[in-house]
Amino acid sequence: MTAPQYPHMTLTFSPMDRISALEIVQWRYPPPYDLYNLSEDEETIAYALDPANSLFAMRDANAQMVGFCSFGVDGQVPGGDYSQGALDIGMGIHPQLTGQGNGVAYAQQVLAYARQAYASVRFRVTIAVFNQRAQRVWTRCGFHPVQRFQNPDSNREFVVMVSA
Repeated sequence: MTAPQYPHMTLTFSPMDRISALEIVQWRYPPPYDLYNLSEDEETIAYALDPANSLFAMRDANAQMVGFCSFGVDGQVPGGDYSQGALDIGMGIHPQLTGQGNGVAYAQQVLAYARQAYASVRFRVTIAVFNQRAQRVWTRCGFHPVQRFQNPDSNREFVVMVSA
């Protein structure tokens, strides 16, 4: 199954800056998605700004921040087996923009950026099991589940999906 294309949506990606980091730590998701709420402290902001964590602000054509993404270990969750080679992707969309049917468009833009910036051919995402919306998005982008595990810190279940 080929994922649909969304040519109308063009996002730009830039390394996380302090203004963007301050914005994302204020985003608040309703339960059960509140798992994705970030702490509003300097440690979280410093983490977001650290180039080693590869966080990027995602902006639309009007320069509005619609989300953020990460590439590498930031996309991993304790308890998962990440021994197989793949580039891990993390993605967060502004809470007011979730559930509107644009998830595949966002994910496709992130994948296009990752292919260009990292020259990777295999990608991996880790998603909380309850988050069926995110699992549908990545399935529509050609990903399939390869592992299910429990995070030892939170006892929350996660699924690991990889690109075909």
